[in-house]
Amino acid sequence: MNLHRFDSQSKLLVRCLSSGVSGALRALQVFHRQQRANPDMSLCNFIETLCGEEVSCPEPAGRTVSVVPLVCLFPASFKHNLLSFIYLVHSILPQTSVLHLLKCLSQDPHPNPWVTALSTQLKRSLGTPSEESLCTPQCSQRLKELSQHLDGFDEVGGWNKCLSGCPKVSESQSAFILSEQGTQRKRKGCFDTQDSEGNEETGQQSKRIKIDIGGSECVDAEEQTVNEQMSGTLERDDPAKTPAEEVQPAANTASDSLPEPIKVAALLLKELLECQTEWDQSSTDVFKVLNNCDPAQVDVLCNMLNLSDLPEQTLPKLCSSVLAISPDLSYTTAVTLIKSLLLKKVLSLSEPASRCLVTAVASLCGHYPRPVCHAVIEPVLMEKNIGDPQAELLNRLIVGSLDSHYRQLLLQMTFKITWTEPVLSIIHSLLDSKPDLKEEVFAQFTEQLVSQGPQLNKSVKFAKMMLTVLTKYGSHVTAVHKSSLSSCLMLNETFLKKSLQAALKRIAHT
Repeated sequence: MNLHRFDSQSKLLVRCLSSGVSGALRALQVFHRQQRANPDMSLCNFIETLCGEEVSCPEPAGRTVSVVPLVCLFPASFKHNLLSFIYLVHSILPQTSVLHLLKCLSQDPHPNPWVTALSTQLKRSLGTPSEESLCTPQCSQRLKELSQHLDGFDEVGGWNKCLSGCPKVSESQSAFILSEQGTQRKRKGCFDTQDSEGNEETGQQSKRIKIDIGGSECVDAEEQTVNEQMSGTLERDDPAKTPAEEVQPAANTASDSLPEPIKVAALLLKELLECQTEWDQSSTDVFKVLNNCDPAQVDVLCNMLNLSDLPEQTLPKLCSSVLAISPDLSYTTAVTLIKSLLLKKVLSLSEPASRCLVTAVASLCGHYPRPVCHAVIEPVLMEKNIGDPQAELLNRLIVGSLDSHYRQLLLQMTFKITWTEPVLSIIHSLLDSKPDLKEEVFAQFTEQLVSQGPQLNKSVKFAKMMLTVLTKYGSHVTAVHKSSLSSCLMLNETFLKKSLQAALKRIAHT
């Protein structure tokens, strides 16, 4: 909602705060990383944008259009997370900014009781006198009725006795727990699971003990869940606080070695790749971080972003951003990036490549031909089960994206593999494109024709390829070549055998 009004760092915070019951914790983790990358970073701009005026168009139609603070247009879950997040960081914020935000929230035409209670609690934490109650009159009445069902609730030590065994929770944990309704449900689930584990003989005593520790266990469970959700992009601020660190993926451990600016850029890139809207220039500039990475860091970054599993419809705009980077990427960086981005998709083709994939491969091949040859084309050729979809894609690159030098390089790559029908179609396309073959390359090619010909004596594609060699490259054929090719043609069993022998006889020698 109105994300265009936020800068890139604030957009990331907005998305975290909109991500459900764990939004406040995620936003806190992201803010800490942004702050480490840029010690001068402040939340004032973020708060100021939230407090900016925005036109509200309520429904149903016919109601008066009004101007309200932007924060009032966000859903209640976002406001819950926002207030919990502000509570955790309010000590480093200007009090005037926080009070301004609370004043804007009070202008909400549809106030939420939970948001109102959190706002009141935050005012009290700031030391601002407030006579407002934390709960509505209806809520107060319900609490009173509930209390009356507890034995001795009005006696000295009644509530204290019930709660005396509970472990103390830190102020920040308390604020977060109170602000998350989903966390309350998780806590209830923890109680139920723990209660069911007790046996009948010690049932009541076991329940009391487990309820005492249940709150802290559920907080740990919530933190572990959040950590698992963010394992691809975020590390925890304090590894000693949770055992979940011990089972995190190896990629997460590798990401620890990245400098903080690259980690922050990785978070922004991940948000961009998950975003379905168009990218502006500032978004494209984030990709310049690739020029600040060494090859190992690029590899870690690609794994963090899961580029190999990126939807194909995202490829064209991503490739446009990569091609816009100035100066150009180094060879090793380009190879690592292109391999992560394209190789898996090309190898897994079982039908003709999509328009998005063809556009992406062609655009990168036109700008970075050598990296594409070594990162994509060579591994595809080395694949034993290369099929027609892969061959079709490579043929399109040969015709439209590779110049003569790289077509010759591609032909030399075929000398290292066993020729199959799809590979023969690629070689035929290469010969049709008339690369400037050096004498030693043509000699190597002739040796391949002779050595692989007997296994392909019934292949029409091989026969057509031989005919192309004899008609278009006759000037390259020497007497030694002619003798070798003649013995190869004797083994041919296709209907083109006589045409091949006639073409060989027509070749003039000097």
